[in-house]
Amino acid sequence: MSLSIETLPPVRGTLTPNRPMDALSWLRVGGPAEVLYQPADLADLQDFLAALDPSVPVFPIGVCSNLIIRDGGLDGVVVRFGRGFNGIEVLEGNRIRAGVGALDAHVARKAAQAGIDLAFLRTIPGAIGGAAKMNAGCYGTYLADVFVQAEALTRSGELVTLTPADMGFAYRSTSLPEGMILTSVVLQGRAGEPEAIEAKMAEALAKREATQPTKERSCGSTFRNPAGYSSTGEADDTHELKAWKVIDDAGMRGASVGGAQMSEMHSNFLINKGGASAADLENLGELVRKRVFENSGITLVWEIMRVGKPAAQ
Repeated sequence: MSLSIETLPPVRGTLTPNRPMDALSWLRVGGPAEVLYQPADLADLQDFLAALDPSVPVFPIGVCSNLIIRDGGLDGVVVRFGRGFNGIEVLEGNRIRAGVGALDAHVARKAAQAGIDLAFLRTIPGAIGGAAKMNAGCYGTYLADVFVQAEALTRSGELVTLTPADMGFAYRSTSLPEGMILTSVVLQGRAGEPEAIEAKMAEALAKREATQPTKERSCGSTFRNPAGYSSTGEADDTHELKAWKVIDDAGMRGASVGGAQMSEMHSNFLINKGGASAADLENLGELVRKRVFENSGITLVWEIMRVGKPAAQ
């Protein structure tokens, strides 16, 4: 199916045909979205979905901090959450309601100001929608640990409330029903002194700066840890089944394909050194998986989502 703006339902937001995605992508790669839709607000998105032909694919994005968008681009409508979905509201009971477009770091800071400890979010790149969808976490804390509920739209535009059971949280994943689009989440942290929470976040940022290539274009961890849990950051943390360790053991630290490289600083970080295509990044990741399997018998599972079509040959 070929989409045109004229055949789509009217919106108050913006519809842009054939919108290149590389400039919107954390990794600066990706072909065009057939149509990019930036909804004005929740009601705009609801009305659009309710009127949209059910056969048209819909793919929601935030800041694309955990995505490789392939060079051939994305069919259908790509929904990008911006200003109408980035509100952060402090609720009673050490709770925060955040729109899916709110950056994780902003949520952590706003919570800290209110004496609510969601400090683990401070070092996670990206927006809350993606964090909830992927059950993001670090240093032993996951989004599932603080999740209360979410609001979401079905593919037909119906607004529903999701419980933790509905989300189906697992390590670095959820089992959201097909077509479900998150719009906001409610999180609950522990009460704490704002100064203490700020200090905790500063310490985590310093640790991240010292151990990860934060100045490079990367999506953070490329592969899930084979052990099935994230690093705790504590002194007694073990490394045998960490993704970076099995990548090192396979001799793939610093390996490159085109403009893509496994970081010399942290070998589970896939980076765009400059001029990489999505194919370079994905091909390097697959080469790493092959070498790790040959070396240790371990099959690494992608943590970064790869979406869209390869470039036409």
